[in-house]
Amino acid sequence: MFPYSRRQVLKSSSCGFGYLALAGLATESANAAKTVSPLAPKESHFAAKAKRVIFLCMRGGPSHVDTFDYKPGLKKHEGEAPGDIEGAASQNGRKLMPSPWKFRQHGESGLPISDLYPNLAQHADDLCLINGAHTTLPNHPQALVQLHTGQFQFVRPSVGSWVLYGLGTENQDLPGFVTLKPPSRLGGAQNYGSAFLPAVYQGTAIGSNGQSIQDAQIGNISNPHFDVRTQRKQLDLLQAANRDLLLRHEPNSELEGVIESYELAFRMQTAVPKLMDFADETPQTMKQYGIGQKQTDDFGQMCLMARRFAEAGVRYIELTHEGWDQHNGLQSRLTNNCGATDKPIAGLIADLKQRDLLQDTLIIWGGEFGRTPAAKKADGRDHNSTGFSVWMAGGGVKGGMRYGATDEFGITAVNNRLHTHDLHATTLHLLGLDHTKLTYRYAGRDFRLTDVHGNVAHDIIS
Repeated sequence: MFPYSRRQVLKSSSCGFGYLALAGLATESANAAKTVSPLAPKESHFAAKAKRVIFLCMRGGPSHVDTFDYKPGLKKHEGEAPGDIEGAASQNGRKLMPSPWKFRQHGESGLPISDLYPNLAQHADDLCLINGAHTTLPNHPQALVQLHTGQFQFVRPSVGSWVLYGLGTENQDLPGFVTLKPPSRLGGAQNYGSAFLPAVYQGTAIGSNGQSIQDAQIGNISNPHFDVRTQRKQLDLLQAANRDLLLRHEPNSELEGVIESYELAFRMQTAVPKLMDFADETPQTMKQYGIGQKQTDDFGQMCLMARRFAEAGVRYIELTHEGWDQHNGLQSRLTNNCGATDKPIAGLIADLKQRDLLQDTLIIWGGEFGRTPAAKKADGRDHNSTGFSVWMAGGGVKGGMRYGATDEFGITAVNNRLHTHDLHATTLHLLGLDHTKLTYRYAGRDFRLTDVHGNVAHDIIS
């Protein structure tokens, strides 16, 4: 992880510090490392319902009218133009297409859920279906970045970075913000970056799109050159130089991030591989997540990894599942997407409940927007940002509830509308953070995740 020889360290210290001088600072560096870390747990603004978040990002825009927003009117008006419903202009040239899948009522609450999610439907009474979600634009790059950062015009810190900045993390041996197989396009690292927040609050990416999570690794997590004791001595020397440079110059968040990341990386060498190793999991647990079954294996491993990270104290965990942009081949492709995620997500909820973790773990499911109920092609749906669905579970959210609604065809959110800003404000609130007070001074003004927007959906909070 720090593969530098003594000669390389001597060569790099040509700024006026010889090796002996730097070595003399090592003790001071070790003492400085004992000061309060910026990642240390912090007090929330008020009593929190949730301690951590697991965000299940369905990248591409899942079709709400085929999954969680039951619209019998589509069958009644099949083949017709949407008419003069607000927002229907975006459906010009299309004809209403009913869902090919049946919706059934589930649980004591009777929540209507599509047959695409038979396993998740068994947890209907834990779900809060938010059917009145909407966002600003129906374009993937802007909508995805806004979902992750609250903005699409400018580079801003991601939600996970704001959460980590506001609360710190419960385990100093692990990154406080982890993203599994994050989107490689459409904003890329911006979706988990810290922007103007100190670099120590950025997310740690594990794996990438197109790669099996089983093969995913964190770069440079091990050092083939030195044992742990030698690494610690070398790190003390490097940190002495870094901290001295920091003292002699203006505050530098990038250098501070380097200092903290070196320390965290040193501790992660032991902690992270253990969490990514399922050797101590029972066959029953593996089966519950669909691990070992071709369709569900990869996302099942991601969900189990998320539970292990959550249990170990990681504050914000994101899992990305790609391929929900279904302009054609809806029946086969949506069936495959839901088949790959249904059992793993149900397994995650059941496992968290069994371990008494669901009550303070907030799960959020959703994509950057939804799909049009009217179609140009016989077996496809296009982008729809004016009304779609996300759902929440655990973490102080009321279960067995439908919140908000779209019009009779699912085009536009018309009741208890929840914009992306409102979703972020509500997420922070459940974590005990007031979104109007969680600010950071930058470029002469106080910035926040929700900018000048955002309303908390108090009705969904238990």
